[in-house]
Amino acid sequence: MIRLILTAALFLSGTPAMSAPAPKVIAHRGASGERPEHTASAYRLAVEQGADFIEPDLVMSRDGHFVVRHENEIGGTTDVADRPGFATLRTTKAIDGVQITGWFTEDFTLAELKTLRARERLPLLRPGNAAWDDQEAILTFDEVVALAREETARTGRIIGIAPELKHPSYFAGIGLPMEDALVAALERHGLTGADAPVLIQCFEVGPLQRLNARIDAPLLQLMSVTGGPADRPDLTYAAMSTAEGLRAVAAYAEAIGVETGMIVPRDDRARSLTPTSLIADSHAAGLKVVVWTFRAENAFLPLERRHGEVPADHGDLSGYLKAFYALGVDAVFSDFPGAAVAAR
Repeated sequence: MIRLILTAALFLSGTPAMSAPAPKVIAHRGASGERPEHTASAYRLAVEQGADFIEPDLVMSRDGHFVVRHENEIGGTTDVADRPGFATLRTTKAIDGVQITGWFTEDFTLAELKTLRARERLPLLRPGNAAWDDQEAILTFDEVVALAREETARTGRIIGIAPELKHPSYFAGIGLPMEDALVAALERHGLTGADAPVLIQCFEVGPLQRLNARIDAPLLQLMSVTGGPADRPDLTYAAMSTAEGLRAVAAYAEAIGVETGMIVPRDDRARSLTPTSLIADSHAAGLKVVVWTFRAENAFLPLERRHGEVPADHGDLSGYLKAFYALGVDAVFSDFPGAAVAAR
């Protein structure tokens, strides 16, 4: 279908003439720098800190329900390893060509997954978050939508949702088509329109192209510094980020979501280099630019933004964000949405 560029008022709207729109802040899995990711407390804290969107990563249960986890392997983000009743479900699978051992959501029913409790994914870098371990259940997509609407009513601000489809080709290959389930969920919640407060993401290309033909909700093509879409072995993210590649993306998506290094590369010492032309090239193609992921810990910051040498210590996240805002990005993903809001 022909898609209008002026869609999703929450994400793409400007401000009155003669002023530039402020970059949107997307809470990356909630305020995941301060609470275990993808938990209700992480999402509510993100809203309290002023985030415009909350982001749920979507994987599937054995009985076809969307659950919110960073990956379908949940050994590191839940207490499943401590549940003797699920010990036999530990296995090794090839996910997008990578061998992974653990427990996978698609081997559990939703009822079984609901008995598990969320844990901090990066306890060595975020030991304070581990204090919240085992307190909250895994959320469904429907529950995140309900939470966003509750927070919208409470705050008087429209809280958008930025769901990411994780490994859709893999799930389709095991009889769990994510696109059908997502369209059904969006229809159920009235989120298929061009002005819906939703931004649908994926690293793969085909799912977004097919969704473009079925719904008007805005779509975001994710890219990283290396590699390419799992469903397109003939294509690399580097090729997709050229002027020609961006025009092709603009035929089915409203935005790209790119790793920080695609905008500001780093040298072999992790020091920032001269920015690329990707923002200008994307805008010329009619695409918004969202950048991921802004984290406060030294482990994730460029060398010149670090404070000391301890990986878990916090560096100059505010300055790093401001540098990207000055380059003209349209939105950022951050584990620390409060810092991203304050910096803008």
